[in-house]
Amino acid sequence: MDKESENRLKHFVALKSKYQATNYQESSPSSLLYLILRKVDLEIELSELEFNWLQEHELFETLEIIWLQQFRMGESKRLEAEFSHLKAKYKVAKNWESSLSSVLYPILWKLESGNSLTDSEVKLLQDNNLVQTIALVQDIKNFANLKQKYQATKYQDSYPDSPLYKILKKLETETSLSDDEYEWLLNHELFEAIETFEKQESARRAKVTQLKSKYQASQHPDTSLSGQLYQILQKLDTNKKLIYSEIYWLEQQGLNETIAIADELERKREFIALQIKYQASQYQDLPPNNYLYTILNKLDSEAYLNEQDINLLRQLKLPETIKIANDKYASVLKSKIVSGVVLSDVEIDWLRNNEYEDIIILAQHNHFAALKRKYGLIDPSLPLEPLYAIMLKLEKKERLDPKLVLQLIEEELLSRGGKIALAYYRLEAEFYEQELNRTRHKWHIPTASGYWRKANEPEQALKLTNIDLNRVNDSNLKSAILVTRGAAFRDMDNLAEAENCARKDMEYQPDSHQPYTLIGAICYDRREYEEGDYWFEQAIERGAETEDIDAERKRVIRSTKDDNKRHEAAEYLLKKDPQRYAWAKSYLKKSSDNGK
Repeated sequence: MDKESENRLKHFVALKSKYQATNYQESSPSSLLYLILRKVDLEIELSELEFNWLQEHELFETLEIIWLQQFRMGESKRLEAEFSHLKAKYKVAKNWESSLSSVLYPILWKLESGNSLTDSEVKLLQDNNLVQTIALVQDIKNFANLKQKYQATKYQDSYPDSPLYKILKKLETETSLSDDEYEWLLNHELFEAIETFEKQESARRAKVTQLKSKYQASQHPDTSLSGQLYQILQKLDTNKKLIYSEIYWLEQQGLNETIAIADELERKREFIALQIKYQASQYQDLPPNNYLYTILNKLDSEAYLNEQDINLLRQLKLPETIKIANDKYASVLKSKIVSGVVLSDVEIDWLRNNEYEDIIILAQHNHFAALKRKYGLIDPSLPLEPLYAIMLKLEKKERLDPKLVLQLIEEELLSRGGKIALAYYRLEAEFYEQELNRTRHKWHIPTASGYWRKANEPEQALKLTNIDLNRVNDSNLKSAILVTRGAAFRDMDNLAEAENCARKDMEYQPDSHQPYTLIGAICYDRREYEEGDYWFEQAIERGAETEDIDAERKRVIRSTKDDNKRHEAAEYLLKKDPQRYAWAKSYLKKSSDNGK
């Protein structure tokens, strides 16, 4: 016999002894008895055929042991099934420990039998995070209390999914029952609960009448507790806002007085909310049609209060409200600045009067940066003052006072040209034209013309000087007009007309150096340098300063657009007097650079 067969035989002998089947003589492991006893030992249920075999072989003691074991197995399965049912019913998480020896089983059994849990049992549920079970336990407790309160204890079911629990909760909140719920109470003979409900219904009907009177809806026939009118009046009485469909329903019923009351209540709610928001709650007794409500509503929507509004808030001693209003408006102005909007003078004055200096500084720096871009000033080191004040005046088309003009000169912003210089000269030209129209003083003509030329608008100078000189008696004035007109023609490269003006001027003022200077410049424009020098010498003989003539030569070269022409004029002057005209070397270099 091999080892395995020997072990099976020993196992069979042990099972026969365990289950009292030793009187069965056969000891071969191939016997059916060995299979039956192995199944029993593994707690596997036997078939009817196997039970019959044991009876046929009169193994009654074995049968008795097996029946008792099978009964215990069945009872254990029933208990397990019951525990699973209780866990599901009382919402215990599926992954919770499921042993029958668990402390949870007696707790669930206690709940199922309608008994209350102790504090320690509730704590056990809490410690194991059985949130849903705890909520259900609370519902069971509430249900029991409600049954006691409304004398419905004869109804045995204590589980919260009972229709009675829903009904009792409605009674507790004095909510009307449906016909089906009322019928349910009748069928279960819960007359005390019915009596409570009927008392509540009676009170609600009285409430309907009261509400209809209170909110001027008595003419409406509806007295139903479930009707639309009662629902709307209840909302009004609990200080709740009506929705559009409810307002529309009241309009359809012709209940205009009720709508008016609803509007009044809504305004009152808004007024209270605004008072809280803007710290003006000490005036809650005021009706919503007062001026304070108007101010707070305005503040909430527009963010700006006028001086009259602020004065009223001062009279009402509401400094906190004023502070909120000012901060709100200041924030709006700051947002405008950040978005690139330029504040008006009125807005800047408001900020200054209310001591928002930081926002004023922000506004100035942002505006200054924008104006620098506009006027082509790219130097980041340029100071805010006086340039900002100058550019503000130019923007407003206000003339600069002499101090600001001097500062422009010091900053070399007039001599270097540029947009600021052009804007300044244009303002001056417009001013003297206006003075001419106002006073008819013709000496304003050459002055305005000179500024138009400096503003790079020679056309305006020609338009202004296009007058009949025969009507001008003063020869000095004629000369001044002709010189500035000739210079304007020269600005527009109309050298022939420029020369005509200069020669006419010589007829009126032969001893004036200005027409001679003009012709000298025209000759230089024509590349007639020696001819030009002749006329410049004539100008010096008639009182022109040598430095001024040299400055005119320099202006001619600087303003020349033709590089070759500029180079030629510079070379001419350097040959003429290299020391006197040493400045012309820079124009030779520029010409050379441009030619590369």
